[in-house]
Amino acid sequence: MKEKKSKIDVQGFEIAVVNQSNSDYISLTDIAKQKNAESTGLVIAHWLSTKFTIEFMGLWEQMHNKNFNVTEFRNIKNEAGSNGFILSSKQWIDKTNAIGLTSSAGRYGGTFAHKDIAFEFASWISAEFKLYLIKEFQRLKEEENSRLSLEWNLNRTLSKLNYRIHTDAIKEHIIPKNITKDQANFVYASEADVLNVALFGKTAKQWREENKSSEGNIRDYATIEQLLVLANIESMNAEFIRMEIPQKERLLKLNQIAILQLKSITANDLFTKLKE
Repeated sequence: MKEKKSKIDVQGFEIAVVNQSNSDYISLTDIAKQKNAESTGLVIAHWLSTKFTIEFMGLWEQMHNKNFNVTEFRNIKNEAGSNGFILSSKQWIDKTNAIGLTSSAGRYGGTFAHKDIAFEFASWISAEFKLYLIKEFQRLKEEENSRLSLEWNLNRTLSKLNYRIHTDAIKEHIIPKNITKDQANFVYASEADVLNVALFGKTAKQWREENKSSEGNIRDYATIEQLLVLANIESMNAEFIRMEIPQKERLLKLNQIAILQLKSITANDLFTKLKE
């Protein structure tokens, strides 16, 4: 699974956070810079070599890692506290098959730990630093959850909208017919009716006569995609007017544009895939 990387600022120190398999890992290397920016690996090794840390790490692994090598853990635990005992993150991972830590070399590498372990390490560095780390980490998670919630609601709304467009597309009345010569020759008193005829094939008055029992007007009963195209041809008509194109020519152009745009919308397979 691809890692999702983020950065948080804790008392002036930039701390990397990555999400792996739905678990958050925080850079111990970045945290260690608060204590010694030149020897972060040594700082981590000193912390990892304490008996308390080893016991904590072993307990965490046994709770979360079914493949944890308990035998090697006990061997390491027995050695802890002896003269010259130093345990690096790589040794811990290799010997015990641990998953709470990850370690990689290189410019963009370093040691990362599951957030539970990272907070313990930060506490060893500084109680104050740990509190600020937790605060900034929580802020990051709240922002991510807010974005996810917004994206989910937006995607859900778009899915419903697009599904409506698709279902409406199968109705024969959506795609306007080519206007007749008589319609093209008719001089409409209102520019709004030019748009109505181009898109719906009839004037507002004609629609009212055909729908005497309906309230509102022709546009109140338009489908979503019709309203989208209406907005497009309305702006185009304004531009055509500025270009001093005669009304008859504008009507013909707008009618053809409306037909092409609605065909394009209703033929788009994307709308059928978003029903959920």
